[in-house]
Amino acid sequence: MEDDIGQLYLRAKEAFRQIEFWPQDRVDEMVAAVGYELQKKEIAESLVKIAMEEAGLGVYEHKVGKQINKVRAAIRDLKGVKTCGVVKELPEKGIKIIAKPMGVVATVVPCTNPTSTPSFIGLNLLKTRNAMIVSPHPRTKNSTFQTIEYGRKALRQVGAPEDLFLCIKEPSNQKTVELMSCCDFAVATGGAALVKVVYAAGTPAQTVSSGNVVSIIDETVDPGIVAQRIMLSKTLDNASGCSADNAIAIHESIYEKMIAALEAVGGYLCPRDEREKVRHALWPDGKNLNKDVVAQSVQRIAKIAGIEIGKDVKFLMVVGEKVGPEDRFSGEKLCPVLTVWKWTDFDEIVERVKGMHQFSGAGHSVSIQTQKEERMLDLALRANVGRVCCNMPHAMANSGCWFSGQPVTTTLACGTWAGNMSSDNINWRHFLNYTWLALPIEEHVPTDEELFGDYLRKWGRGD
Repeated sequence: MEDDIGQLYLRAKEAFRQIEFWPQDRVDEMVAAVGYELQKKEIAESLVKIAMEEAGLGVYEHKVGKQINKVRAAIRDLKGVKTCGVVKELPEKGIKIIAKPMGVVATVVPCTNPTSTPSFIGLNLLKTRNAMIVSPHPRTKNSTFQTIEYGRKALRQVGAPEDLFLCIKEPSNQKTVELMSCCDFAVATGGAALVKVVYAAGTPAQTVSSGNVVSIIDETVDPGIVAQRIMLSKTLDNASGCSADNAIAIHESIYEKMIAALEAVGGYLCPRDEREKVRHALWPDGKNLNKDVVAQSVQRIAKIAGIEIGKDVKFLMVVGEKVGPEDRFSGEKLCPVLTVWKWTDFDEIVERVKGMHQFSGAGHSVSIQTQKEERMLDLALRANVGRVCCNMPHAMANSGCWFSGQPVTTTLACGTWAGNMSSDNINWRHFLNYTWLALPIEEHVPTDEELFGDYLRKWGRGD
């Protein structure tokens, strides 16, 4: 029977057992083989062509670039990393730490990144000697399936078991739940609703959640430079990614100049009546985001909203009014619509951003454009997010790229703020178990002076 989940699991488990104790050089060879295949320009183009024909989400050229760059960046980050056998020694403690794989990992893939996500996660799972069974999004099942087929081809070329990569052909919610329930681990990329489904399956899992990036822009910046960054971030793949700016908060003293700079790079500030038309287009029922606007061009969104814009417009802007469900523009939008806020007091805008994240995007990310390093650190200390990017186009920088040191990933966890078990950029580090081998060491029982010396000298014994 096609897509017999139990049979897929048994096949993947058998493949896993074949490589469970492979040495590092053998593992690295199969990682390189799959990575080389999935970063080929002609393969990236063919996969994205299928994805665009299936769902029409995003921008073809951007998706091709993402496929190539995420794979190449993954290989860069995986080179030289030890994931087999003894990976760390602590001689002074008599400890040897041994890395071990998890087994068969269920991977739930979003329709917004149907090829780059399974490619990236797959490479990191191979590096850690795990097998992967992918559950594609129904809208983009063919492009994801073909991605896995290319990976299987590369595995065969180097004599690795091809069933390390498997994919459901006809996905459904029921099959996804069954897959997560029977696998040894799960990683799922999607919104808050998916998080609940994943953990309900009862399998240990890495999940992510919604993004609602706000970029704070202060009075120290050059509006023209910042406008270019915001435009690049907001228009990347039609804002399909969770790291695209959903809002900007501009210091009052440069507000007019900043708006003018944004308009110069393709922004269009909607007047009040058009704002309401856009709001209705995005949330027809007043609550749920219209799937027909996700990752669509600004021209299509304007058409749905019934407003007229120039052919050179690249993104819409609307003025934010309230924080929370009474103003949906304060949350995630997943399309080239940018909410604009004004501020005068830094402490206040940080608290306002935290309020937005409580409504949408808890734990995800925030951005800041400033020349004041103290503001960068202050924001990072106070914001309940896993990532803060400074003076960069956030959509590119947040998940790691050639000009950002954030760990490269396609899956951004949001910590306990969003019900996730990690707040990291998910990669190979999250797909290993560790065994600690302990040898006897010379016994030493510390004295009171060693343990409490500073406290006792200041406060005394208090007896």
